[in-house]
Amino acid sequence: MDSSIDLSQAYADSGVADVLDQLSKDLVGLKPVKTRIREIAALLLVDQARKDLDLSSTSPSLHMSFTGRPGTGKTTVASKISQILHRLGYLRKGHVVAVTRDDLVGQYVGHTAPKTREMIKRAQGGVLFIDEAYYLYKPGNERDYGAEAIEILLQDMEKQRGEFVVIFAGYKDRMDTFYQSNPGLFSRVAHHIDFPDYSNEELIEIAQLLLAQQEYCFSDQALVAFGDYVERRRQLPFFANARSIRNALDRGRLRQANRLFNRMGERLAREELMTIEAADILASRVFLGEVEGEDPSQPLTDPSQSG
Repeated sequence: MDSSIDLSQAYADSGVADVLDQLSKDLVGLKPVKTRIREIAALLLVDQARKDLDLSSTSPSLHMSFTGRPGTGKTTVASKISQILHRLGYLRKGHVVAVTRDDLVGQYVGHTAPKTREMIKRAQGGVLFIDEAYYLYKPGNERDYGAEAIEILLQDMEKQRGEFVVIFAGYKDRMDTFYQSNPGLFSRVAHHIDFPDYSNEELIEIAQLLLAQQEYCFSDQALVAFGDYVERRRQLPFFANARSIRNALDRGRLRQANRLFNRMGERLAREELMTIEAADILASRVFLGEVEGEDPSQPLTDPSQSG
């Protein structure tokens, strides 16, 4: 019997390389996050190799915590993690069920348990992604049922370890307080990954990638203006990294469309339809020191409003 194994072949056969490559393409920067995801993939590949060679293997805990400000790629990485776990055989389906407090916590006695269990049921074979998880815990409020949802999650995270993975996400400081208040929860989360804010250069690169995907581009002057926009915007409240950049581009495209519409009757060149000009950027209220958008830490009726 062969007592060796080729990890490179196992890696190629799993298809995980495709997911990791796509992760690098989809997300600018975030080097420590990408490194940690590769480390987790390596751990699981080696775990499988040990099983194949009849070595003792303890089923790894895969529940995770993603901390960072809005727009830093947490949801995208959750999707890639789910795909990796599926391809390695740790999850049956590899889908992501994204929820918030309202999806888990009821408003009266007996309402929380069925809501929470329904979300867990939907996540079977995949990932349950709980955004702004700290809202589950409201100390000092005896009529709040968030603690019941946490208790059910704790039980099923242990009992159904191989059936689904939970990823808790939110601002780092609030998540730290959340875990301090729930030590049992903290002990069940094996991987804590912090998502850093993007640099100005990375945000501009993100903007150019997003525009290219829609067959738009900045003029040279617009690129300079957008660099100024990024510098000013991140100094204002409610900055949400890539989310704010995406919304800024949406507003820039809106201004471009109105500018071109005012030239009704003229023939427009292809390049004109593709190009965002400096005027489309400089018209932003950000240059007046005003925020365009809402507080990303609060639930939105329309997520696209955050700027």
